[in-house]
Amino acid sequence: MDTQEHIQQRSRILIIDDLDEIRTQLHWGLKPHFDVVLAATGDEARRAILDGSYDAVTLDLGLPPDAEGASEGLRLIEELLRHDPGLKIVVLTGNKDHESAVRAVRLGAYDYVSKPVDLEKLAAILQRATALSRLDREALRPEAIQEGAAPLPEIIGSSPAMRQIFDTIRRVARTDVTVLICGESGTGKELIARALHAQSPRRERPFAAINCSAIPETLVESELFGHEKGSFTGAHAQRKGRLEMADGGTVFLDEIAELPPTIQVKLLRVLQERSFERVGGRELLQLDVRVLAATNRNVEDAMRDGKFREDLYYRLAAVSIRVPPLRERLDDLRALARHFLERFAGEYKVRARHFSAEALAALDTYAWPGNVRELENRIKRAVLMAQGHRISAADLGLGDEFSVASLGSLKNARDDVERKLLISALRRYRGRVSRAAVAVQISRTAFHQLLAKHGIDPAEYR
Repeated sequence: MDTQEHIQQRSRILIIDDLDEIRTQLHWGLKPHFDVVLAATGDEARRAILDGSYDAVTLDLGLPPDAEGASEGLRLIEELLRHDPGLKIVVLTGNKDHESAVRAVRLGAYDYVSKPVDLEKLAAILQRATALSRLDREALRPEAIQEGAAPLPEIIGSSPAMRQIFDTIRRVARTDVTVLICGESGTGKELIARALHAQSPRRERPFAAINCSAIPETLVESELFGHEKGSFTGAHAQRKGRLEMADGGTVFLDEIAELPPTIQVKLLRVLQERSFERVGGRELLQLDVRVLAATNRNVEDAMRDGKFREDLYYRLAAVSIRVPPLRERLDDLRALARHFLERFAGEYKVRARHFSAEALAALDTYAWPGNVRELENRIKRAVLMAQGHRISAADLGLGDEFSVASLGSLKNARDDVERKLLISALRRYRGRVSRAAVAVQISRTAFHQLLAKHGIDPAEYR
């Protein structure tokens, strides 16, 4: 049964709120669309869930005995999702309680809606949530879940940091919450966004990747939101913006911190109200897109400097994913290198090649300031430039790192390479000397002696 058929069925929802007037308002506004059950306390909600099946829940986090806080509501989210992982929970939150709403989403809530509640918009969110709930119950069967599996074949990694990212993608991909992806340039932020889209119910709809820093400031508004004919010089016809063209799908806003303040305000309206106006237009247009964003800047610093709106940040960062730089996931480096080697050998139809021992040492000890993108480009170069079956450090453009002549003497060359290998092993095994010693094939005692010789403190790499 497809999503449209699910939406057409009448779903059952549970409204949890300790205020009589709110329960009455929500019941009145939502009963034309759903079968509605009410609960005034956490205990009433627990009994209701045990007595019947629900597709979605609306939840006010401020429930007794912590009506002024969020502890009872957050605890209830965990309990409800343990009982029914396919249940979709929509949190109703005050404008000043973004932190608790973000915590709720991290615990597994489907989305959050700010008060005062627009009943029409809440009904639309619940329609999507209930349809998705039924799909998820099938997908969440034990045999269907692959813990720690990469969500896209292009994403290579088995390090703890990457397994945590895969788990986060698995948890939030099927929701509509916004996700802020943070990381240095070249770490693969767009791949993470594409994985979230590919695992979502929107996967058959468009995925629009927009680099905010690449659009001239004077054209950003028109590019994102479109314009009406005659709205400015050169606007000879009506034109849809990139957001509108992705309606029903996912929009990925890369380098989001580069957006001008005026555009930030308009984007916030899209996130809050799912509506916008084209440049020069007066008609309020509805928009159904999921927004994912990424940045390589420290957004908290930009907020302190007044360059990025705090309310937009809280909306974008309902869930945050930090993509580590390559130097922090050296466990994945050789797997990534082999992946790119096989890919480019096939792409350029050259004979199979292997890395020499010198090349592997160069890969392990290089600092990788350009991250995975730099690794990809260096291996592409090596596949094209290598002579014979083996790829050397020079083919990777890293030959000078291991050139004896360039280091002046054999002793200097040995000391330099020795130090780099020690540091590489410590980074890979996060300062654990025993494992690092095994990796470089010397005793633990000898490893300590070399650390002392080079003045290296293993604690710095934990």
